Amino acid sequence: MPPLLEVRDIRKDFGGLVALSGVNLAIGAGEVRCIVGPNGCGKTTLFNVITGTFSPAAGQVLCRGRDITGLKPHRISRLGIARKFQVPGIYPTLSVVENLEIPLSAGAARLGPFSLLRHGRTAGRLEPLLSRFGLAEAATRPAGVLPHGQKQWLEIAMLLASDAELLLLDEPTAGMTVSEKAATAALITEIRREANVAVLVIEHDMQVVQQLACPVVVMIHGAVFCEGSYAEVQANPAVREAYLGQVEPC
Repeated sequence: MPPLLEVRDIRKDFGGLVALSGVNLAIGAGEVRCIVGPNGCGKTTLFNVITGTFSPAAGQVLCRGRDITGLKPHRISRLGIARKFQVPGIYPTLSVVENLEIPLSAGAARLGPFSLLRHGRTAGRLEPLLSRFGLAEAATRPAGVLPHGQKQWLEIAMLLASDAELLLLDEPTAGMTVSEKAATAALITEIRREANVAVLVIEHDMQVVQQLACPVVVMIHGAVFCEGSYAEVQANPAVREAYLGQVEPC
């Protein structure tokens, strides 16, 4: 069976600037991967290519073996690939519940026009989502007044509500407190275990990466520098030197 997502020799440049230089990566259903690397190494550009925001100069993006390279973002989203940006993409004037009802209804609509009449399908999923993400007490509050950490959790909950099979999370713990970061890592682990959803995470905080206890992909200068467990990456002197830009790839 092919991976849920596979990236083959992806290349992308902007004029004379090479952003991605032959990136290869794969993730299976229910797996978690972390992508780490210094700013400007191509992590977010890779997400942009995967989700159809950018078209690559060369290479392929495959979903379950199907070539989806260059498809429009909305078509890729319908395949079950959902993305969280660095800044929370919530509806600030709507309540927490209303924010969740939008992707829940959209997911139901994909099953056919009459599925929207089955209110119980979406209503029955609201309470578990609110509980899982610690948002039950804030359910009726406008999303815009939530603390930063809860805004991040709400957006992840919205992705899960959309019935996505692969979540692309771009720095989901940015701006969080230490306790919020730990809670977010625990949430990602729980989502993977209970919902069998694959998660690809761009992360800078190595304590969060350690807590996720998943394979780590190190990117440098638009390419995959090396891969391994957290312990292997952390112990690799070449990786530490690479963050200073003074090393040959391993």
